Amino acid sequence: MNETDVVIIGAGHNGLTCAAYLARAGLRVKVVERRKAVGGAAVTEEFHPGFRNSVAAYTVSLLNPQIAADLKLADHGLRIVERRAQNFLPAPDGSHLLTGEGRTRESVAKLSPRDADRIETFSNELEAIADVLRQFVLRAPPNVVEGFGVGAVRETFNAIGTAGLLRKLSLEAQRNLLDLFTCSAGEMLEDRFESDLVKALFGFDAIVGNYASPYAAGSAYVMLHHAFGEVNGKKGVWGHAIGGMGAITQAMARAARGHGVEIETDAGVREVIVERGRAVGVGLDNGETIRAKYIASNVNPKLLYTRLMPSGALPPEFLKRIARWRNGSGTFRMNVALSALPSFTALPGAGDHLTAGIILAPSLGYMDRAWQDARANGWSREPVVEVLIPSTLDDSLAPSGQHVASLFCQHVAPELPDGKSWDDHRDEVGDLMIATVDKYAPGFAASVIGRQALSPLDLERQFGLLGGDIFHGALTLNQLFSARPMLGHADYRGPLKGLYHCGSGAHPGGGVTGAPGHNAAKAILSDHRALFK
Repeated sequence: MNETDVVIIGAGHNGLTCAAYLARAGLRVKVVERRKAVGGAAVTEEFHPGFRNSVAAYTVSLLNPQIAADLKLADHGLRIVERRAQNFLPAPDGSHLLTGEGRTRESVAKLSPRDADRIETFSNELEAIADVLRQFVLRAPPNVVEGFGVGAVRETFNAIGTAGLLRKLSLEAQRNLLDLFTCSAGEMLEDRFESDLVKALFGFDAIVGNYASPYAAGSAYVMLHHAFGEVNGKKGVWGHAIGGMGAITQAMARAARGHGVEIETDAGVREVIVERGRAVGVGLDNGETIRAKYIASNVNPKLLYTRLMPSGALPPEFLKRIARWRNGSGTFRMNVALSALPSFTALPGAGDHLTAGIILAPSLGYMDRAWQDARANGWSREPVVEVLIPSTLDDSLAPSGQHVASLFCQHVAPELPDGKSWDDHRDEVGDLMIATVDKYAPGFAASVIGRQALSPLDLERQFGLLGGDIFHGALTLNQLFSARPMLGHADYRGPLKGLYHCGSGAHPGGGVTGAPGHNAAKAILSDHRALFK
């Protein structure tokens, strides 16, 4: 039996971030990981001989710059480059939209002079709100507590601080914020723009990882969530980690190990050990037991509490509610090896647009139909696909003259209807996704020389993403901020003493941010110092 100060379940980016901060503060930390490699869903692997790609998470923007600086990730080998264009949206009629520095207004004006006058205003509105909300990313939201005591006093001050930050917004910006938390992206965009492609540009961010229509209430917040990012100090920009997303988690692992963290792979957790109402350790699949003062979980909250806890350890009301934690992001993920770059009918040949996020979803109506179709049939027959070709920015991923592409595809049902299995339909849906790209870039299908297809079931099996949910739980109003993962537990502390949440199921949610790991470490250190100062 081993003993340490902290055991962290899962060596994904948040678990590694949490471990590095705790070890930097002087605690003994051990991370246990079920897979044979660190990184969780942010990994780079060879999927076809000679071709490597980011297997699940596939692009950089939300990685918090303060965390990158604190952990000195650049010193540990991380290098992030910007896309030369940000987004490219081709339409079936041959028109297109290309965004990025010095490009957006001119491209929008070709579609709608009216929208060209409005897009900067709307983008600035989002950015003003995102600027304030970024200040909430590295702090716990106000937590609801019962009774009066130290916790209640702490949360009173937290609520006052939260209100102070929100007061930095003008009254009109506060009204916009209310709309973003409660309205659909569709209705907001329909009110502002007339071009389908301009509405689709913002509407796509409202459904990324969100198994919903862009007209669903609350989808506007998901759109805002994706506006928090920055790359190399530039806000709202997307980029690529040289070497793929695994370069981020490898740098984090080096940082953690540099502070003395022990990381054990091929070490799945069978059960959290609970004694007298306190989490005191973990039992591994290999029979090993590790005892610790603190247990931090980087796995989906529903997985933690319904699969890894001993019977009778949890309050019945808590268990009933966490069993209803909603998962399922409607995601089908593919990596393809290409013999040549695609050529899009709307903008033929090579160019900066091939470094962009290529969004194949030409209207909000198209996205809505994709969701409706998936709900009825299991997958949309005209799916939403974002294509990224990272080898246009990073020649380490593919042989010379060849390329790799990421296909982030929606919508598919997390569970197929009528008892059908994803194992029987994975290849059929993979063919459909490639055929969809081929409609916009004829010859794409013929250029595919290898592929990896991951259904929601595969994402769950390989990475513990229940229902294929890339966010560890839907970003709906009842699963956000003080309600993530549940009212009363938004401070990263679980219902048992010694148990903490450090994964994307805690505030501020999904994406490769590192923020939940940072914030959980802060909570653990606060409790540790209170007990042992």
